[in-house]
Amino acid sequence: MTRLDTFSDKAMELAGQVGDSLKHVVPAGAGKWLQTGAALSMAKTGTRVAGKLVRRNPTLAVAAAAGAGLLWYMARRQQKKAQNGAIEGKATRIEAKRATKPTRKRAAAKRTRKSSNSDS
Repeated sequence: MTRLDTFSDKAMELAGQVGDSLKHVVPAGAGKWLQTGAALSMAKTGTRVAGKLVRRNPTLAVAAAAGAGLLWYMARRQQKKAQNGAIEGKATRIEAKRATKPTRKRAAAKRTRKSSNSDS
C-alpha cells in the first residue's frame, strides 16, 4: 500500500465516524421536518406553475373546475345511492283487480214480537 491509499482510507474512516456522530446529535424528528420542508416546497412550486397556467389559459381552468365539480357531484350521488341500499333489479307491475262480491242469500229471519201484556 502506498501512502496515498492509506490517506484515502483514513479520510473515509473519518467521514464515517463524523456521519455516525451526526446521527446521534441530530434529533429523531429531523427526518420528518425534512420531509415536511420538501412537501411544502413542492406545493409552492406546484401553485406557481398552476397560477401561470391559469393566467395563460383561463378557459382551460374553468373547464377543469367544472369537470372536477361534476366528478364530485357524481361521486356524492353514487355514495348516497349506495347508502340508501337501493337494489337494482326488475320489477313487474301487477294491476289491481276488484274482487267480485260473493252473492249470499240472506235468510230473512222472522222476528216474533212478544207482547209485553200477556193475557192469561
